[in-house]
Amino acid sequence: MREQVFILENFKSFEPKHIFECGQCFRWNVKEDGSYTGIFGNNILNVKKDGNKIIFKGICEENIIKTCTEYFNLDTNYEKIKDELSKIDDYLKTSISYGNGIRILKQDLWETIISFIISANNNIPRIKGIIERISKKYGNEIKWNEESFYTFPTVEELSKASVQDLRELGLGFRDKRVYETTQMILNKEIDLDKIKNSNDIEYIKEELQKLPGVGGKVADCIMLFSLNKFEVFPIDVWVRRVMNELYIKNEDETKVDKKEIAKLAQEKYSNLAGLAQQYLFYWKREGA
Repeated sequence: MREQVFILENFKSFEPKHIFECGQCFRWNVKEDGSYTGIFGNNILNVKKDGNKIIFKGICEENIIKTCTEYFNLDTNYEKIKDELSKIDDYLKTSISYGNGIRILKQDLWETIISFIISANNNIPRIKGIIERISKKYGNEIKWNEESFYTFPTVEELSKASVQDLRELGLGFRDKRVYETTQMILNKEIDLDKIKNSNDIEYIKEELQKLPGVGGKVADCIMLFSLNKFEVFPIDVWVRRVMNELYIKNEDETKVDKKEIAKLAQEKYSNLAGLAQQYLFYWKREGA
């Protein structure tokens, strides 16, 4: 594959730090110059913001413009979305101004499932390390700029790993979950193509939760970060905290029921709940 370059000028709502550090992805790393390099599929890209330019440079299986447009959802009008959400209340308006360059990526469904099973009760540096070790052992090496990158293994490639193999890569209690999930998808007990092609949120969530290690929150993350179901509202400790502080105001946030938060989010944010969640999450974790 030859190196390609794509430059966007005067493009709003795109800040690499906001995109790659809002908790939605684990294979992008910051470089000394503030740019980010990552691998997705068989594509390796460096993304750099330089003044009013966004520079994408790397090697892609297809045309770099098509690849970037799909992966970064460049056709989605985030200015319109932010304008709509900002009118809901001042809290959301503040969180949007803090994370104004967030965009939800369109990530591979299979990779997102495994990544978010690994994310359970885990921190981001450790998640990234585990995924990197899995990719190095079971994926394929691609070289670019004299550096080695490793593709995330396919279902077939990862199915070669035993529970013990996964344990040795540092998965902890998640080893059995990843193994069993891989086998279920390999054997078509869960059909990823059917899930991809469905618009039925309840069906998708029900199917995903049949997989070991996929509860409600992980299923919502998968739907948002891979299938771009913007209406779902993943609730983790940070989201529960911010929703309680801003709206519910229970003295003990651990006693706040997730159903109460989900209902509130649906009422306030409707079909843009997932995007509201990202702005609130990033603001609370990084800045508030």
